[in-house]
Amino acid sequence: MIEVSRREMMVAAAAAAALAGGVSTIAIAQAASSSAAWDLTDLYPNDAAWEAERQALLKAIPGLKAQKGTLGRSAAAMRAAFEAQSDINKRASRLYTYASLKADEDRRVAPNQERKQQAQDVFTALGEATAWTNPEVVAIGAKKVNAFIAADPVLRKKFAFALRDVLRLAPHTLSATEEALLASAGTPLAGPSDIRDQLASSDIPRPTVKVDGKDIRLDDQGYTIARAAPNRAERKMVFDKFWASYKAFESSLGASLAAQVKGDLFRAKARHYGSALQASLDGGNLPETVYRSLIAETNRGLPVLHRYFELRRRMLGLPDMGYWDIYPPLVKSDRSYTLAEMRQLTIDAVKPLGPDYVREFSDVTQKKWMDPLPRQGKASGAYMNPGAFDVHPYLLLNLSDKYDGLTTYAHEWGHAMHSLLANAAQPYELSNYPTFTAEVASTAHELLLANMMVERAQAKEEKLFYLGQIMENYRGTFFRQSMFAEFQLAINDLATKGEGLSGEKMSAIYFDLLKRYHGPKVQLEPVYAAEWAYIQHFYFGFYVWQYATSITAANFFAQKVMHGTPADRDRYLSVLRSGGSDYGYNLLKTGGLDMATAEPYRLIVDSFSKVLDQAEALIA
Repeated sequence: MIEVSRREMMVAAAAAAALAGGVSTIAIAQAASSSAAWDLTDLYPNDAAWEAERQALLKAIPGLKAQKGTLGRSAAAMRAAFEAQSDINKRASRLYTYASLKADEDRRVAPNQERKQQAQDVFTALGEATAWTNPEVVAIGAKKVNAFIAADPVLRKKFAFALRDVLRLAPHTLSATEEALLASAGTPLAGPSDIRDQLASSDIPRPTVKVDGKDIRLDDQGYTIARAAPNRAERKMVFDKFWASYKAFESSLGASLAAQVKGDLFRAKARHYGSALQASLDGGNLPETVYRSLIAETNRGLPVLHRYFELRRRMLGLPDMGYWDIYPPLVKSDRSYTLAEMRQLTIDAVKPLGPDYVREFSDVTQKKWMDPLPRQGKASGAYMNPGAFDVHPYLLLNLSDKYDGLTTYAHEWGHAMHSLLANAAQPYELSNYPTFTAEVASTAHELLLANMMVERAQAKEEKLFYLGQIMENYRGTFFRQSMFAEFQLAINDLATKGEGLSGEKMSAIYFDLLKRYHGPKVQLEPVYAAEWAYIQHFYFGFYVWQYATSITAANFFAQKVMHGTPADRDRYLSVLRSGGSDYGYNLLKTGGLDMATAEPYRLIVDSFSKVLDQAEALIA
């Protein structure tokens, strides 16, 4: 029942989103200091203190097994067991936070990588020592569990939500033996993802091409660099050759993804679900209508996306529009930003969130919680780590001095503020907000920033630059991620029906989606149908769709905050303060947003249309 880890929230997800084209990649364009800027002594004074805590945890964890069979004795016995688990979990999360941050400071330092593995082993031991908990709660039954909750104020305050969630999932909870067996299948079921990653990273032959006078090897990283080449003929060459490298392995990659889909279906059926989608959504108690409303309304809004592609063609001065013309910036900006400027601009951008929010943000962004600049050996990407509940969040960034660096700064500090608000308002057990709301605060920060930059821009080209950034965010994070979600639903539906899956069939499905989403005026070569093989998200379960729902929710709240009343702002902040005290869908409803209806999706399409209006007026 007790969550086993509060690890860095968005590391893999942010990297995968960048790979998928939904988040701009971070350019390493700024000289960095030789050491991290954060202060990890807030966690432990030194490595020796960390090691002492690790040993103490390893000694304490086996004692949790002794409480097996005691939960049904009394409310006090149940409370004692859950408080013991919660305390050790909180300590283990802090232990892992220190180890993972130290490891990411410099990936070349072997002792730090070994320390991270040791922290992971602590979580493994904790999981094994508490695996009996959920089956035992289910066996006790709802009547007795609810009586205990009513009798004990600590159970009621800290553990009632999790206990009732376990009871809700009782029809899908197996016996302790079956749960252990299913858990042991985790490693072989991860095989398809491992095979895909091995093929993509090392075994697929990649061409080397000359782009802008430089030789670039078109692996995944090289493609993200070269796809925005200023020379149009070179861009098309990049697309043709890069997707051809995936197309050549279409059958093998199709077999890998088919095995992943079948593995997800196996897990779902083992837990008595009718489909992998049902199993995925039920974990967070999300109505299936949310997923299907997203896809239906995205398709309804496609004319606005097609209008954007026509505007892009005009702004780039092209005679026609190709799929290879999507990534070059509409307007270039040479403006650079110092860290101090990034901080001040973000402070100014979040002023609509109220003086208390601004005051706290101004305070915490002066502290040594952030490692902001790239340097040799440091982990790539950007994330906020909320794992040390009793301390504070930490942020690892690799900021350029350009606008993408500014937006990354605002985004990750949005995550941090979400955690700070939740931690202040909720006990540890209810502070960790669900995935469905995890990207709302961060994306709202980005939208508030972008709108402020548009309003402040004086020159036409400057205003067009920021409008272009907003439009690309809507395209890449709403429409593109929804297209991925529709593809993932299609292949899983085929598997659920017992139909065969192959790389060729996946390419046919994906190519149809490419043509529908991009419209009749965007040229597509058949080889681009292999793009599905490039998207790592399809191996993460049903996850990618939540990027689209997150920007939808963030857009709803940002519009309310910018143009609504103080009560609208307070409702939004109350959602953030709620942490994980309810299911994500319910939390958004308390803020006035029902994600199962058409309204929020139509609002984001309308917001996109209004930005198009502004850009079209400027270039008219």
